[in-house]
Amino acid sequence: MAVAPVGRPSPEKITIVMREEILILDFGSQYNQLIARKVRDAQVFARIIGHDTPADQIRKVQPKGLILSGGPASVYDRGVPQPDRAIFELGIPVLGICYGMQAMAQALGGKVGRSTRREYGKAQLILDDTQDLFRSISENPTTCWMSHGDAVTDAPAGFAAIAHTESAAIAAMADRKRRLFGVQFHPEVSHTARGDLMLSNFVHGICGCSRRWDMKSFAGEAVHEIRRTAGEASVVCALSGGVDSAVTAVLVHRAVGNHLHSIFVDNGLLRKGEAEEVMDRFARKMGLDVRCVRAGDEFLRALKGVEDPELKRKRIGETFIRLFEREAKGLGSVEFLAQGTLYPDLIESRSAFGGPSAVIKTHHNVGGLPKDMELKLIEPLKELFKDEVRRLGAELGLDREFLSRHPFPGPGLAVRIIGEVTPERLEILREADARFIEELRKAGLYDATWQAFAVLLPVRSVGVMGDARTYEHVLALRAVTSKDGMTADWAQIPAEVLGRISSRIVNEVRGINRVVYDVSSKPPATIEWE
Repeated sequence: MAVAPVGRPSPEKITIVMREEILILDFGSQYNQLIARKVRDAQVFARIIGHDTPADQIRKVQPKGLILSGGPASVYDRGVPQPDRAIFELGIPVLGICYGMQAMAQALGGKVGRSTRREYGKAQLILDDTQDLFRSISENPTTCWMSHGDAVTDAPAGFAAIAHTESAAIAAMADRKRRLFGVQFHPEVSHTARGDLMLSNFVHGICGCSRRWDMKSFAGEAVHEIRRTAGEASVVCALSGGVDSAVTAVLVHRAVGNHLHSIFVDNGLLRKGEAEEVMDRFARKMGLDVRCVRAGDEFLRALKGVEDPELKRKRIGETFIRLFEREAKGLGSVEFLAQGTLYPDLIESRSAFGGPSAVIKTHHNVGGLPKDMELKLIEPLKELFKDEVRRLGAELGLDREFLSRHPFPGPGLAVRIIGEVTPERLEILREADARFIEELRKAGLYDATWQAFAVLLPVRSVGVMGDARTYEHVLALRAVTSKDGMTADWAQIPAEVLGRISSRIVNEVRGINRVVYDVSSKPPATIEWE
């Protein structure tokens, strides 16, 4: 694909479709992102917000409906998350899930108490009413996924029980006059047999949403918003060589034309041959105006002596920003920095939009940004999951081979070296990682995995090579399957392929004498080790 530099495009070249939106109030559930994914899969935009967002603020957004997520708390304990009671008076449909149903019941005068028998795992849901929420579900009973120790014992006035299980008399409830619904189980997880249909019934049948949110409409919205935000100012785009920054660059280029200045930073933390490959792809194949800045020494100085992964990310984030600020001064009236921040970055880097969910890790381009940065941010992908970005890239004309590349973390190999980052350890990891990926491609397994990489561990082990004792590094291999990176399973690579990979690495990469394979899923682990 060629993207030739042009002047600022005409506003008439984009189409804007009014967005219908479902807001998800975050009460701390580990499944929040799954709720958003399921709603988006139904071609309706969904966004996670804080559980205590005032009703007046929600009214201004004009959402088509609200979903109250689950959470780990008990509604009758002190200091637990509570919604603004006025959200139930907004006149829009509300669906409470697990804790969200209990919070709704308590707020509206119902009673919640300890279950006489806790329910965890699969349960048989008996549908007492197959209107609206359970419309077109022919299996009765149907399988649902429970995870609760509390239950609604008395529904609020105006509500009726519409489903039950052996242990929960009110497994689902409805006040159809006010379009308020609650389910004790989790329709968003795959273990609930018809959960997709239940959520579709809510957003389409009850909330009245149409199926018009897709990547074509998103592209129009994004270009319009970038153009409105940037005005006549110039924009610097941080190109990493990955899919996210490439899609960001194309979107911004469509919005501001030659007011975009793309900068690729070779931070010394890239994979083998990546800097040359990136410049060739963006400058020659895509026709973008890209400037390469070699800054490996600067990043290594910032990381000297640093072992804590959070501090690594913060140091890398700040170094990136200072470098872009410095480069921008030589480009004229640059006011904005565009970067490929994704929705999972926001979810994992901070308590989700003010909610009580735990911070998993700081992403260098979110929590690692300095508070006194001079450039203002443009982040057109911050509402998208990874697979949505790939679909958006296809809509924008990027080639499939590029879009299918595995994700690569912004901090690069720094978070794949456990402990201090040094030139020696970087070189060892680069060579090992290159052989791992090469063998996966040879075996036809690269496209079957979401992400695959090597991790250099901070331990050494005794080995024997050439009849002599060795005491060298241990390398871990990590490969996972996933849809969006929020949850993942370890990839079951055939033993013979792992054997070839291990043999090549130990024999060809000086400094490694032992290779191990990571068989952890996410959760409880994360995909990256740091």
